[in-house]
Amino acid sequence: MKTSAQAFVQARAAIPGGVNSPVRAWAAVGGAPLFISRARGAYITDIEGREYVDLVCTWGPSLLGHAHPQVTAAVREAAERGLSFGAPHENETVLANMITARMPPAFRIRMVSTGTEATMTAIRLARAVTGRPFIVKFAGCYHGHSDSLLVAAGSGVATQGLPGSAGVTAGTAADTLVVPYNDEAALERVFEESGAKIAAVITESAPANMGVITPKPGFNRCIRRLTREHGALMITDEVLTGFRCSPAGYWGLEAGYGPASLPAYLPAAAMQGEEERRQWQKTQLAQAQYVPDIITFGKIVGGGMPLAALGGAPEIMDRLAPVGDVYQAGTLSGNPLAAAAGIATLKYADEAVYRAVDSAAEQLTEGLGAEFDRASVPFRINRAGSLFSVFFGREPAENGVENYAQARAQNTAAYTAFFHAMLDGGVYLPPSCFEAWFVSARHTPQVLDRIFAALPNAVNAVKKALG
Repeated sequence: MKTSAQAFVQARAAIPGGVNSPVRAWAAVGGAPLFISRARGAYITDIEGREYVDLVCTWGPSLLGHAHPQVTAAVREAAERGLSFGAPHENETVLANMITARMPPAFRIRMVSTGTEATMTAIRLARAVTGRPFIVKFAGCYHGHSDSLLVAAGSGVATQGLPGSAGVTAGTAADTLVVPYNDEAALERVFEESGAKIAAVITESAPANMGVITPKPGFNRCIRRLTREHGALMITDEVLTGFRCSPAGYWGLEAGYGPASLPAYLPAAAMQGEEERRQWQKTQLAQAQYVPDIITFGKIVGGGMPLAALGGAPEIMDRLAPVGDVYQAGTLSGNPLAAAAGIATLKYADEAVYRAVDSAAEQLTEGLGAEFDRASVPFRINRAGSLFSVFFGREPAENGVENYAQARAQNTAAYTAFFHAMLDGGVYLPPSCFEAWFVSARHTPQVLDRIFAALPNAVNAVKKALG
């Protein structure tokens, strides 16, 4: 039987670094990454036949659990009709309407294949709409790997300790203004100095790529106020949080959309008329704390298959070709298999699913906290809906984690020790302290018990690492 270590050696001969996305290489925690052969429910199994409780959930999409029978059945049925058409099909409209019904600011939808494509297109749209060059982003927020957004990015860039990326020109980087997250005063200053040149502010609704960090009360509203005052757009990145933090993402969580607020999807006929759609949207948004101009989606929206999207008001989205002058295209955009997976995922992501996921996250974070307290391990757990992450060390324990600088002050060696001890106990964590943890509706009390059983040894490993 081939081991993961042997598979990694072979992969490195054929693939740069042996992986097709950098965090998978385990550079932050060391060792050979697991090579996975199957995933089902709350578990993954490696090529050596070992089973692990999965707290990565394919970085978010597995809200219902791996290989959900209705989702896989929908994909099989779609595959029998053809893998790709390169032409319109009705399920694109069905999925677009399902997205809008949950997140009314996304009135018109354009589908792409990756979150990077979605944010890249949102940036291009913002520059076209405003006629301005500058984009404001927050340090530690990750919005995909397009050139202008890799400056002071989180996720794999943070994991590898990079300030940005080789291959990004100085001119491109100069058009990106970086501000500390959760710092309203700093954002005010940037607009005072460069407001006439700022096309948009892009932000994760709740950052989850430097570890999970929640916006301070009113911070997202501050972004909305400043962009409106200065004629810029607000782009909200819900690639990770969309349809996971709540039925309407983190935007919905702030707007008070709980599990019981799931929309009864409007019949297709009711969503076809422009005036009827506009009136419906106006009603839905009447009580919203803030309404972004563009929202980007990924992960859950494709049900685990390559599909992402961006949405916004008609006057913005209709600038996209073929209606408008902003070009964007993709042979596999709206792929029929991915659309089928997305439709099935959103269809079965009902009130019971959100209650189960929220309950699992609450039980797990409380259990982790109790074990750390018992062992006098300094820590901080940040949570946004069912997304959460753990920061070890005195700095996060005493001062909290509200921005990238504070996230980087955690004890990374302690997380590495914790990761490997939990892995030895049959629990698969994110292989980086700068990533979010995920649970699914299949993380039942019995599954959580397996996690808790691995905790004592892992906490002892953390104590040794902390010294």
